[in-house]
Amino acid sequence: MSTSDTPPAGLELLPFAGVRFSAAAVGGLESVTCPPYDLIDEDDLRRLRAEDTHNIVRITLPAGGHASAGGLLRAWLADGTLTVDDSPALYVYEMGGPRFLQRGLIGCVGLRAESEGVILPHENVYPGPVRDRLALMEATRANLEPILLTYEGDGPASDLVDRVADGSEPVLEIVSGDGTRHRLWRLADDGTVADDLRDRRALIADGHHRYAAYREFQARQDGPGPWDYGLALLVDSLRYPPHLGAIHRVLPGLDPQEAVTRAAEAFRVTPLEGGLAKGLTALEAAPDGLLIAGSGCRLWLLDEPDPVRLAAALPADRSARWRSLNTAVLDGLLIGDLWKIVPDEHSVQVVHDDPAHAVARASRAEGTAVILNPLTVPEVMALAAGGERVPRKSTSFGPKPRTGLVMRLL
Repeated sequence: MSTSDTPPAGLELLPFAGVRFSAAAVGGLESVTCPPYDLIDEDDLRRLRAEDTHNIVRITLPAGGHASAGGLLRAWLADGTLTVDDSPALYVYEMGGPRFLQRGLIGCVGLRAESEGVILPHENVYPGPVRDRLALMEATRANLEPILLTYEGDGPASDLVDRVADGSEPVLEIVSGDGTRHRLWRLADDGTVADDLRDRRALIADGHHRYAAYREFQARQDGPGPWDYGLALLVDSLRYPPHLGAIHRVLPGLDPQEAVTRAAEAFRVTPLEGGLAKGLTALEAAPDGLLIAGSGCRLWLLDEPDPVRLAAALPADRSARWRSLNTAVLDGLLIGDLWKIVPDEHSVQVVHDDPAHAVARASRAEGTAVILNPLTVPEVMALAAGGERVPRKSTSFGPKPRTGLVMRLL
C-alpha cells in the first residue's frame, strides 16, 4: 500500500498484508474469533475469555487495559500465534447462512472528510467509545476489526468478487457458533476494483465510532502514512442488500411503571398482554410506536406522541423526515424530556436487533427496556445524502464481519 501521498479524491480500497491466526498454532479458528466488540455483553465476554486463551476478544476488549492489548498482540506475532501474509492483497469475504448470503471486499479504505461526500456517516457517535477505540489503536498500532461500508455498485468489482468466491478455494473457512459460514479469499487486484470504485461513494453502515477513531488517529500524525487508511469491509448493497435491524435501549435502574407514568404525559399508553411476541406484533402495526418492557414481561405500547410536546423537545433546525424518526422521538421526547436522563453509554445501554435480549438485560438491571421498529434503508440513505445523521445508535446494519479472521498492522 502506497503511503507517499494522502488518498486522492474518490472511493479507494487498497490491498494490505493481512494478519491472521495460524491454524497450526491455535487449532480451530472458530474458538479464537468472535463477534464485533460492540455486540459483546459482559456474559459473552466472560464466556469468550474462558473458552480459549487466544480468543481475539482478549485484545479487542482487554481485561488489563489498552497497553496490555498491545503487548499481547506483539507476543502473539512473536510466537507465531498470528502471522502476516507475505504480500498485500484485497480479501474477498463471504458470510452465509440458511437464509442469507453476503459477499464483499476487505481492504484499506482511504479516509475522507465528510464534506467530500465520499464516505457518508449516517449517525452520530458517543465520545467515550471513540476515545476507547482510539486508545486501543494507539496501543496496538493495528486495525483489529473492519468497519462495514455499503455502496451501490453492481459493476466489475462485484463481478470479480463473485467469480473468486464461486470459482476458487478459500484460504480459510469456518462455521461460527450461530451456524454462520465465514470464508476468506486473497485477491490480487489487477485494477478492476480501483477503476470501478473511483467515482463511487460509500455509506458507513456499521463502525461509526471506529471510523471516528481512524480520523482522530490520522489527525494526530505528522504527515502522510498508513494512518490515512482504515480497515473496512465494502459490500455492494445492490448485489447483496444489507439487513437493517433496530437497536433497542436498556435503562438500568429506571422502574418500568415510573417510566410509563411519566410517558403518559405525552403519549397514548396501552398495556399489552400475551407476552413479547404479541407485543412485537402490536409494535409493528404502530409506525410511531415504542414498546416499553419491564421484569415479568410487563409490556406497554406508546404511540401518538403529543405534537406540541414533540415540537418543543426536538431540534427545530432538523428536517421533517429526521423529526419523524422513532429514535429522535425516543431520545428527545422520552429519554431527555419526560425521563430527564442524560444519555451516555452507561445510562442508556444498547442491544442490537434482539428484543428478547434487551428485555432480559433490563430485568437483570431492574430497569426498563425500550423496543423499537427498525428504520428503513431508503430513509437512512436519504438523510445521509441530505447531510443529516440519524440519532446515535439508531441502526443495526448487518450481517457484521467476524472479528479475528483478518487484521491490519499500521
